[in-house]
Amino acid sequence: MSLHIPFDNTFARLAPHFYSPQLPEPVKAPHLIALNQDLARMLQIAPGEIPEMAEVFAGNVLAQGAEPLAQAYAGHQFGNFNPQLGDGRALLLGEVLGQDGKRYDIQLKGAGRTPYSRQGDGRAWLGPVLREYVVSEAMHALGIPTTRALAAVTTGETVWREGGMPGAILTRVAASHLRVGTFQLFAARGQTEALKQLTDYAIARHYPDAKGPMGLLRAVRDAQAGLIAAWMSVGFIHGVMNTDNCSISGETIDYGPCAFLDEYHPEQVFSSIDRMGRYAYANQPSIAVWNLAQLATALIQQLEDPQDGVEEATAIIHAMPSLIEVEWLRLFRRKIGLVTVDSGDLDLISDLLERMAENQADFTNTFRALSGGNARAEFTDPAAFDAWHTIWKQRQQAEQDSKAVMRATNPCFIPRNHRIEEMIAAAVANDFSPFHQLSKILAHPYEEQPDAVAYRQPPKPDEVVRATFCGT
Repeated sequence: MSLHIPFDNTFARLAPHFYSPQLPEPVKAPHLIALNQDLARMLQIAPGEIPEMAEVFAGNVLAQGAEPLAQAYAGHQFGNFNPQLGDGRALLLGEVLGQDGKRYDIQLKGAGRTPYSRQGDGRAWLGPVLREYVVSEAMHALGIPTTRALAAVTTGETVWREGGMPGAILTRVAASHLRVGTFQLFAARGQTEALKQLTDYAIARHYPDAKGPMGLLRAVRDAQAGLIAAWMSVGFIHGVMNTDNCSISGETIDYGPCAFLDEYHPEQVFSSIDRMGRYAYANQPSIAVWNLAQLATALIQQLEDPQDGVEEATAIIHAMPSLIEVEWLRLFRRKIGLVTVDSGDLDLISDLLERMAENQADFTNTFRALSGGNARAEFTDPAAFDAWHTIWKQRQQAEQDSKAVMRATNPCFIPRNHRIEEMIAAAVANDFSPFHQLSKILAHPYEEQPDAVAYRQPPKPDEVVRATFCGT
């Protein structure tokens, strides 16, 4: 086999109750859609011939050193605790050490049934695979911590959802697939030794300077605070922030019904399964705090007297909202070209956002236009922008390189929902050129790219995407 993946596995060395060994289910006729060459090089993977890579990334052939397994975890789903979830359609093939010296999981998503599939088929259809490939790589290019996409293949088989859909498998790369729900599983079972082992493993892998369970909690808090602020700064809505989708590493994980804002509205919801707006754009900071509280509840179960950890854990959790706000304010200052700090900055930014919401202003285009463009044209009532603009220019006088700061912070291009749907529709019809074109443009989101100006445009009325779907 010319394809070589330098596996160096550690999770598979843990006790059997952390996972279930499971081989992928072979597929009929795998075809390679894309291989992320830059990521493959970083992971020190030696690519092989295209048919061979299609077989490996479809799960038909195991690369040497792979030890496929389905991870076990629990989780709160829309606030309701499910004591047994786990990888129902994903398999961890193993881990590699990248050129950066860091450890990464390589996982097949859509590889068939596992002991945790319940009534599911363990498969994925093409749409969600391409959505996650494009959006996760776009998030990486935006500079936001995220899982990444190594490869995508079609399977030559039909997956049945509302109707028959072409099957596909995504190869996902992550710093790890440890979740808040992983800790919740063993806490709920009262398996304190397993919880201690998991805690030690997470610390060694992600936060070697952390001291004990509360040190881990503090490190995860800080990582998640930075992540959520970064989401908010680009108008990203995860859509399903369940605790089983909250990564210990602080990466964005599980791009099911995710979406980006077009018009700015703080209560925007796209996810078809979020009927009560629990995970709306503006709710994401408070949900992140709620999720961390669930991690705290799980972690303290391993202490000899859990009550001993309650006070410290409570203090750690209560500090999180201000941490998110500090990072949010830093990022949004940069979005309007401010590096120095002024006590009125929060009011200045909030005033702009309120005016944007009232005037149906496009989130991405408005902020980008502040560094050179016609931002007032984004407002239904341009006078609403003019009033804010006067105050902003006065505040900006003390700044240097303001335009450069804004251009490095405000992207020209995001994965707009209607472009994602357009790309998926074409791929279902066996035309992958929109997928490749969109991927190419989104790899450089802060560059003007004059030939791609159409991809900066918000949707026309008949192109507006009102709901996004998980795909399971």
